[in-house]
Amino acid sequence: MEATRVAVAGRGLVPAGEPVLRGDDRGVLHGDGLFETLHLRDGRPWLRDAHLARLRAGAVAVDLPLPPRAVLVELLDAVSAGWPASTEGALRLVCTRGPEGGDAPTVYATLGEVPAATRRARRDGVTVATLPLGVAARSRPELGWLPTGVKSTSYALSTAARRWAARAGVDDVLWVSTDGYVLEGPTANVVWLRDGTLSTVPAAETGILPGVTAHHLLERAAELGLTPAEHLPTLADLAAAEAIWLTSSLRGLAEIRTLDGTPRPRSPLTPHLLTLLGFPHSTGGR
Repeated sequence: MEATRVAVAGRGLVPAGEPVLRGDDRGVLHGDGLFETLHLRDGRPWLRDAHLARLRAGAVAVDLPLPPRAVLVELLDAVSAGWPASTEGALRLVCTRGPEGGDAPTVYATLGEVPAATRRARRDGVTVATLPLGVAARSRPELGWLPTGVKSTSYALSTAARRWAARAGVDDVLWVSTDGYVLEGPTANVVWLRDGTLSTVPAAETGILPGVTAHHLLERAAELGLTPAEHLPTLADLAAAEAIWLTSSLRGLAEIRTLDGTPRPRSPLTPHLLTLLGFPHSTGGR
């Protein structure tokens, strides 16, 4: 995403090419920071309060001081003011630990148009391959020192997985634990349908990022006559599912059309789930 707008806490909008971070900022040197990506629709950040709550929970987990909520809301308002209501926006809120030796975080927001590839994934679905993560499904929450479920700016693992996906000729990956359970994607949660139940992976049990979009979707599942659930799926569970989707803030919902080279039929439920997420039926490609 190329930022077309940048705003800094306490300063408001700044020229997009103006430096925001110092060279010794710990967000740059160590990946020591958190961020949230919000979907700007009709000129407003969707599910803003849920994203800010997740950011605050992550900050507590990593002992990162954040400005008051009102400051963050003002920053989001500043960067999105006047954005065309007809244009989907990718709004990113970033909070790093700030320069070395200091005790104040660096807080800024960027805003750009949602990439065409993201909108295509929502419309056409994605091809996905599984990738071993090298940890057991429940091992990370058992480590008291390791923060889990935080949206860290340290993205080396995720970008490595996305590079692997590009070399493998697929759109995205799903990480699989050493004990055979599917966990999440580098930038998405997984949701699947089987026998009238819409399920996702439990975050507290596994340490994956708790998905704001997935949570919203399951909260409203009953509107489609579906039962929401959380449990750990094996690859066999997903293969037997009637449909599988990736959920994330900007894509919203992207149906998995091919998993590990095996084609999957399109689900008639996809456009209805997109509607629950506030997207018109037409974005589902039907």
